[in-house]
Amino acid sequence: MEKIVELKILPDQIDDLTYIASRVRKKSRTKDHHKLYWRIIRRSIDARQRQAFYLLRIEYKIGEDFSAATTILSTFSSVTSAPVVHIIGAGPAGYFAALELIQLGYKPIIIERGKDVRARRRDLKAIQQEGIVNPDSNYCFGEGGAGTYSDGKLYTRSQKRGNIEKVLKLLIEHGAKEDILIDAHPHIGSNKLPGIIQSIRETIENYGGEIHFGSKLVDIQLDEGKITSIILADGKTIQVDTLVLATGHSARDIFYLLDKNEIEIKAKDFAIGVRIEHPQPLVDLIQYGQEQRELNLPAASYKLTTQVDDLGVFSFCMCPGGLVVPAATAPGEIVVNGMSLSRRDSPYANSGFVTSISCEELEVHGFTGTFKSLDFQKEVEQKVFSAGDGSQAAPAQRLTDFLARKSSSALNPSSYIPGLFPADLHEILPEFVVKRLIRGLRQIGLKVPAYITHKANIIAVESRTSSPIKIPRNRATCLHPQVANLYPCGEGAGYAGGILSACMDGQRIAKAILENHQEHVKLSHED
Repeated sequence: MEKIVELKILPDQIDDLTYIASRVRKKSRTKDHHKLYWRIIRRSIDARQRQAFYLLRIEYKIGEDFSAATTILSTFSSVTSAPVVHIIGAGPAGYFAALELIQLGYKPIIIERGKDVRARRRDLKAIQQEGIVNPDSNYCFGEGGAGTYSDGKLYTRSQKRGNIEKVLKLLIEHGAKEDILIDAHPHIGSNKLPGIIQSIRETIENYGGEIHFGSKLVDIQLDEGKITSIILADGKTIQVDTLVLATGHSARDIFYLLDKNEIEIKAKDFAIGVRIEHPQPLVDLIQYGQEQRELNLPAASYKLTTQVDDLGVFSFCMCPGGLVVPAATAPGEIVVNGMSLSRRDSPYANSGFVTSISCEELEVHGFTGTFKSLDFQKEVEQKVFSAGDGSQAAPAQRLTDFLARKSSSALNPSSYIPGLFPADLHEILPEFVVKRLIRGLRQIGLKVPAYITHKANIIAVESRTSSPIKIPRNRATCLHPQVANLYPCGEGAGYAGGILSACMDGQRIAKAILENHQEHVKLSHED
């Protein structure tokens, strides 16, 4: 029977294991001469009062230690000669689909347009410092996808998507700290993720899978409702039996490719707005009541949401102690995103602040057809770029000036390496978006007055919150309704919204492949 105690611990006591053990012993009424074993199974922060506390949920045993868990990787076997599944994209969905496929007895072959994590860094440096955007290697494309250089958040609202614990354990087995299993809001950090992703790649290859970098899908060949082969940019044609499409939310060329081949895709609602950057001490003051937070408290985060005209206006991908980064995937556009290192020790806090955009609303503003959401997204990004000098410097405005619709004579210091320049974002961004953001911010200001400050910059444009296109799939089989061997997967297909949900969707696709193959064999035998 599970034995649990819950404790409230001051931040300066969180690393004192002797003290915590004494509290567990006292609360569990375990006698001194009994051997006590305990482990934290949940850790969160309660900052609702003046004094912030850690809340610990602790499992304990008396006289018997906890048995070591069997590792997931110990269940893997070589798939060198196994049936092949081709995967397009080496992001979280693609890599975790590959891991699951290996466990299920399939050989994954991954085709990735970008570079491995180490080689990819040179292109990130180029976009940061020189404003050069490599359309195949940037903050969105390359090994690990957009999640590699992000905050590395590992929480999701959707608990029914799949086996969250299995994803976290696999990340731990590839180098992540065990803390991600117990923290209420776990994260890894963009300085740690590359090593973990490289370790996952080595696992895939060691068990017989293949990963091909610098291999860009440019066309497909179909015959009688089935993809028979894929064609790469170098002219190579590869025969395929099963194809998983896990290309991420920014692979616009893939959407155009599917449409060209008359494979159904659909316009999808998404969100667009700005990234707001505050001094981290101000966020700490709002959340903890401490501008100089206690040593063992992490950089404070926040989550804000409101409604304007029945549409959501909300914070997105909040990065405490983080950096604002350029996330464009093609020349001639400005896109900003956020990331954090594992220690979250930047003096700045940033978050997307966006509004939902519906397909119906876009039609009112003249955007029609399958690509209406994508066309709108591109138009805004290109207009923001045209406001600048042709570099990746981003237009920005003080938050209070944006609300007052007046120009900013100067901007606050920022973490954004390409640089900011003052601009009237209320003139650059679409008016219906501006109106909703302003109303939403004013509503937030009524709840959290200190959030609305001249010390904050707003930076344009935060537009890659999710895919503007959905690739339909059958709910039961996960197959595209028109293509007998195509599995749309992850964020780019519209079935995930972050690292964790993308990983779980990859696992789901792998299981669906096994189930569909087993059903096919069963029907063949019955015939």
